Amino acid sequence: MCTHNHLIHRDEKKKANTLGVGFFQLFRFATTKDTVMMVLGGICAVIHGAATPLMLLVYGRITNTFVAYDLEVQELTDGNKVCINDTIHWINGTIYETAENLTLICGVDIEAQMTMFAYYYVGIGLGVMLLSYIQIVFWVSAAARQIQRIRKTYFRKVMRMEIGWFDCNSVGELNTRISDDINKINNAIADQVSFFIERLSTFVFGFLVGFIGGWKLTLVVIAVSPLIGAAAGLMAMAVARLTGRELTAYAKAGAVADEVLSAIRTVAAFGGEEKEAERYDKNLVEAQNWGVKKGTITGIFQGYLWCIILLCYALAFWYGSKLVIDTKELTPGTLIQVFFGVLIAAMNLGQASPCLEAFASGRAAAKTIFDTIDREPEIDCFSDDGYKLDRVKGDIEFRDVTFHYPSRPEVKILNNINVQIKAGETTAFVGPSGSGKSTTVQLIQRFYDPKEGMVTLDGHDIRSLNIQWLRSLIGVVEQEPVLFATTIAENIRYGRPGVTMEDIIKATKEANAYNFIMDLPQKFDTMVGEGGGQMSGGQKQRIAIARALIRNPRILLLDMATSALDNESEAIVQEALDKVRMGRTTISIAHRLSTIRNADVIVGFEHGQAVERGTHSELLERQGVYFTLVTLQNQGPSGDKSNPVSDGTEEDFDGKVRSFSRGSCRSSKRSSIRLRSASNLSHDFIPDAVSGSFKIISQEHDEDSDEHEESAPVARILKYNQPEWPYMLLGSLGAAVNGSVIPIYAILFSQILGTFAIRDVNEQKEQINGICVLFCIVGVMSFFSQFLQGLAFAKSGELLTRRLRKVGFQAMLRQEIGWFDDPKNSPGALTTRLATDASMVQGATGSQIGMIVNSLTNIGVSFIIAFYFSWKLTLVIMCFLPFIGLSGVFQAKMLTGFANEDTKSMEAAGRVSSEALSNIRTIAGLAKEKTFVESYEQKLELPYKSAKKRANIYGLCFGFAQSVIFLANAASFRYGGYLVSTEGLPYMLVFRVISAVVTSGTALGRASSFTPDYAKAKIAAAQFFKLLDRIPKISISSTDGEKWDNFKGEIEFLNCKFTYPTRSDTQVLKGLIVSVKPGQTLAFVGSSGCGKSTSVQLLERFYDPDEGNVLIDGHPSQRVNVPFLRAQIGIVSQEPVLFDCSVAENIQYGDNTRSVSMEEITEAAKKAYLHDFVMTLPDKYNTQVGAQGSQLSRGQKQRIAIARAIVRNPKILLLDEATSALDTESEKIVQSALDEARKGRTCIVIAHRLSTIQTADIIAVMSQGAVVEQGTHNELMSKRGAYYNLVTTGAPIS
Repeated sequence: MCTHNHLIHRDEKKKANTLGVGFFQLFRFATTKDTVMMVLGGICAVIHGAATPLMLLVYGRITNTFVAYDLEVQELTDGNKVCINDTIHWINGTIYETAENLTLICGVDIEAQMTMFAYYYVGIGLGVMLLSYIQIVFWVSAAARQIQRIRKTYFRKVMRMEIGWFDCNSVGELNTRISDDINKINNAIADQVSFFIERLSTFVFGFLVGFIGGWKLTLVVIAVSPLIGAAAGLMAMAVARLTGRELTAYAKAGAVADEVLSAIRTVAAFGGEEKEAERYDKNLVEAQNWGVKKGTITGIFQGYLWCIILLCYALAFWYGSKLVIDTKELTPGTLIQVFFGVLIAAMNLGQASPCLEAFASGRAAAKTIFDTIDREPEIDCFSDDGYKLDRVKGDIEFRDVTFHYPSRPEVKILNNINVQIKAGETTAFVGPSGSGKSTTVQLIQRFYDPKEGMVTLDGHDIRSLNIQWLRSLIGVVEQEPVLFATTIAENIRYGRPGVTMEDIIKATKEANAYNFIMDLPQKFDTMVGEGGGQMSGGQKQRIAIARALIRNPRILLLDMATSALDNESEAIVQEALDKVRMGRTTISIAHRLSTIRNADVIVGFEHGQAVERGTHSELLERQGVYFTLVTLQNQGPSGDKSNPVSDGTEEDFDGKVRSFSRGSCRSSKRSSIRLRSASNLSHDFIPDAVSGSFKIISQEHDEDSDEHEESAPVARILKYNQPEWPYMLLGSLGAAVNGSVIPIYAILFSQILGTFAIRDVNEQKEQINGICVLFCIVGVMSFFSQFLQGLAFAKSGELLTRRLRKVGFQAMLRQEIGWFDDPKNSPGALTTRLATDASMVQGATGSQIGMIVNSLTNIGVSFIIAFYFSWKLTLVIMCFLPFIGLSGVFQAKMLTGFANEDTKSMEAAGRVSSEALSNIRTIAGLAKEKTFVESYEQKLELPYKSAKKRANIYGLCFGFAQSVIFLANAASFRYGGYLVSTEGLPYMLVFRVISAVVTSGTALGRASSFTPDYAKAKIAAAQFFKLLDRIPKISISSTDGEKWDNFKGEIEFLNCKFTYPTRSDTQVLKGLIVSVKPGQTLAFVGSSGCGKSTSVQLLERFYDPDEGNVLIDGHPSQRVNVPFLRAQIGIVSQEPVLFDCSVAENIQYGDNTRSVSMEEITEAAKKAYLHDFVMTLPDKYNTQVGAQGSQLSRGQKQRIAIARAIVRNPKILLLDEATSALDTESEKIVQSALDEARKGRTCIVIAHRLSTIQTADIIAVMSQGAVVEQGTHNELMSKRGAYYNLVTTGAPIS
């Protein structure tokens, strides 16, 4: 199975990714110009990084100026002192000396000084603006150019790959690679690099400033910083570890959900919905506990971090003030400069780490991309090597060809096959599905090379011929032709470049398409829609034939070219094909007799070998593969039985899984109770198939787009969280305390600066010690409040997640089965929805509220402080606040990158690439790869231009955001100086106000970014509520519908018509009429896809018929209570689904309304011939059966399933091919178990071995959704109809 391989590949990929691509190899597509740009950008980034430490030097000098001025003012309050020539004198003219015999300087012109500093600031600010603009523009545009090159190279290389490579790389995956992976590389080589350089440079220069200012203090601060680093590192590790634990704990619940949803039919049939919901919930508890632990630990570490930082402040200020006051090594300004220098350096080192993440994911993404770019295709369609023959006759021969698809090496498709196809003849290939017919066609086109043997054209091995030339000789018409989303004329032109309109018209006339095209309003310029969705099947087919004909091919390959059509259009298309076959080598694969009978040679395939060859009549005499096909097909309801080979209603004879021939990676495992009946329909013989499926796709897109717009009201989310309000209250309290920490820090910080202007040394020391103690108190307090916030919100959030998951899971189990057929609701998609949506919704409640409370208190307290101490200065700074806030938001936005805008502009190119990749076989067949590559490159121009334009805008915004803080400082300090000199405002208040407002501004910007994605949470919630609010079409509640007492088990199908909801264009049942009396056994026979299993599913009420009724004891099934009805039915299916628990529990599953006693279990096991086998197992009935019963053989599983049905004690027993998968020996045992179980019950058997149903009371032979003939075995044998033919020839029924 390819899926299994995929898993292995994936593990390998993980290993490989850890190796990744060397960082500098990411730039392997850079030209000299790009390199120059990147170097210049890097230099700018280095200088830009030095700006903040530079600003600190100015900051230190400002502080010194303020302190000196304050001291002077204090001295001059004494009326006996004056200021002469910048030195303080006594009034009598002698120089004033302090106790230490020092003179004091005076005459500080504070305003002039501040003006000068303001100019410095503005200068630095403008410099930063310019540098950061250059840095961003250079890096981003250089990256855009390289990415453009990578995209082109990658797409070109992918289009050159051989088809086998596409089998192993799903189209979806390639598309995401083209978009996401290349974007990841972009993130790793664009602005992130420049940020990284800039932050590193700040780190280096910060420490430099520190060491220049005062090396002792710097060393003390450095000594403490490992504590911070260690905490951050430990926290990251702990969180990762706990997330892992939480995920494994959830994985158990996820496995339950996956198991249940994959086996939804079994769960529904046995009414196990409630039981499963409980089992799921039990497993959620553990995940919830881990989640709470994670929240608590995050809280503890966050608290610890804050606590350490504040204690660190206390230590630094205490030691620093000692150096200032006692040893006079530092001035107050240098103290600040050193302290903040080291702090900023540390912070920038921390901020550099997200860049490393971007680099790592870029390298991992580049691995797959570059591997593909470096891979040489095995069959290179762009190469010019190989011969071109002058004359082509068209003889094709397969010599001992053995082949398996690269995606599934363990399944041999062709096994040593020998076939000759003569020039100019029409050869038909027939045989059951998966026998290798389509594969031979693909080998002729050289989509693959055979593993052994060779395919020859006119005696030349086709591997020696030029590919493009070879493919130009071949015209292909497929079962589901692929049209491209352009006009009809363009589609036909794809067949051969440079054809005139006359040629096109001629080709369409030959293909019987001309008339219908001329009836269309725009004639040949009609757009055919995505995948040809605007056309009917017959029209598409004829356009495809015209496209094949315009090539004037020597060889025509018709792969089931008419199977998807209704009879009328089939006749037209068939006529067209008969016209064009003349004089060409034609290979036709078909299932309908009418299309094959007039072939020159018919070749019968079976198990990858050509087993018979001859004309129609020769093969009928052989009674082999062909005969079986013919017999089954001729049994039309028309009942024209005299002529064994009449064209009755043809029945498309496509057995189980046509996906083989597509060589796709679909595993052919049949899941649960014959999901196959649905899945088959979805891949095979569908009239007008493609248009149907494309219509479905387009509808899905519409639905998706609706989903994005609506988001759930928060009130409704909170309602689910109601029981946790005490936790949320506590959490909010903690958050409020946390919010006030920053403003309090601003007060204490400015208070310390204030102490330096106190002249009394002892008082100075006392004050400083007091402040340091306060720092410690705030630190300890914030530890507890952070812890509280983390714990409380984790608790409330996890409880909410668990509640939502449980409710969501119950809602899923309530839906009708048809809902699960929609690919959007595949088990995988649903389990992911449970896993991620629920936890995302949590982001919209707890932590969100915490964040809001935190920011609000922060801002509130800051403003109260600021306005209280100096309202004038506050107003001046507030002018800058919006900009500072914006710059905060900007910083946050830059961390996430501007990837989203990219994806928008890439859509057009994306459409080309996905159309090209999904239809790669058609494109390869038409040899049109180059056209698509060119079209893709042309579509890339626009996004490339917009990326370059955006680089400029981005650079400007970035420059602005970076420089705004410098300008704000310039203005505020200049105005602060004015207030100090004219209004006598104490300078420490200037610092207090500025730091309070500025820090709160940046905090605001940060907070807005760190909220777990709020919008995403609301959308997730909306999807979730949409699921909860959906009203199932078939309600399974125990109150709706009728119940009655003596349930007899009489069943009647009255003219039932039915189509599967996901396949609205194929009617499966076309007026089914059949009835069973209580206690009788009814057997259905017929080829695959004729509606046998569907009728069983209608009886179980997995679906309701579109027209007609299923009557149960005379009650129409739509009105019967579903749990009541299902409780009367026991089902044993071909591939019984067992759950991952013990044998006894699996048998108990038969009746979920009560707990089944051990006696009943053994009783049922004896009836099912299972008891003796179970007693040989080590743990007897407590033996675990493994996932899907993998520890047991098929026969054992089958018998457990029978015991499970018997425990139910049903009135109606449904046996769906219950013995088909067994070997003869176990089949006998199981068959006798079934005969035992049938006694006294109404029974419906679907069988494919006729021997098993001869004892049935009624045998109904089905074809195409209706009953062709019915009666007992003997009656049918005497009729000599279809049943007779099947029995006498012993031909296998598919």
